[in-house]
Amino acid sequence: MTVANALMPLVDFVFPPRCPLCGEGLAAQGGLCVTCWNELVIPGKPACKSCARPFGDRIPPGGICEQCRASPPLHDGIVAATLYNHTSRKLVLAFKHGNRIALAPMMARLIAARLEGVAEDWLVVPVPLHRWRLWQRGFNQAAVLAGEVAKLTGAPLCVDALVRRRQTPMLGGLGARERERVLAGAIAVHSSRAALLTGAKVVLVDDVLTSGATSDTCIKALKDGGAHSVVVGCFARVLDEALELT
Repeated sequence: MTVANALMPLVDFVFPPRCPLCGEGLAAQGGLCVTCWNELVIPGKPACKSCARPFGDRIPPGGICEQCRASPPLHDGIVAATLYNHTSRKLVLAFKHGNRIALAPMMARLIAARLEGVAEDWLVVPVPLHRWRLWQRGFNQAAVLAGEVAKLTGAPLCVDALVRRRQTPMLGGLGARERERVLAGAIAVHSSRAALLTGAKVVLVDDVLTSGATSDTCIKALKDGGAHSVVVGCFARVLDEALELT
């Protein structure tokens, strides 16, 4: 028995387990109540063979979505624990801006549960945060999640494989070309990690996958740096049209 497990009854006595979203009492720390669990939307199947975008019942298993047909992705797959809705948004905001770092193990468990075949021969890499934003926030939420994913999968964590050379503005509201222009050259492989990345199978971890512009920039840097393949692992994926299918 670990020290943490031995002290858990005392922790539960002083801080009774409660759902971090609604405050409902729980049997144990580190989870959600049944109501809040049921409000999370887990991506289902059938889904795009390339990017895992849910199809509903419109396209048979093994199909490729229109977006991937029109523009073959840089990634080698996307694994999303949930689809971005009001409940997953509340979790992300509490984690990232509310300093609820204790949510990371639960969020990472949901990511790791959908990562097939990831083990010791892979590498876990977080999407990097610029040093000024890191100073303002106090932590990189992607790095915290990546650390938990690494523990769960047994894959080594390389927290500084990627660096942000300059701070970039928020990408919301920008078109694809403008996002590409803003991010051009902003993310690169850390020079001291180049050898580690050569031939590596990588899980790129982030909290939310929105347009994919930032992850594409990271993937390009990783593959230009010698990575064999890159799978994106995120807690919440923004796919409004997929939510309409559920």
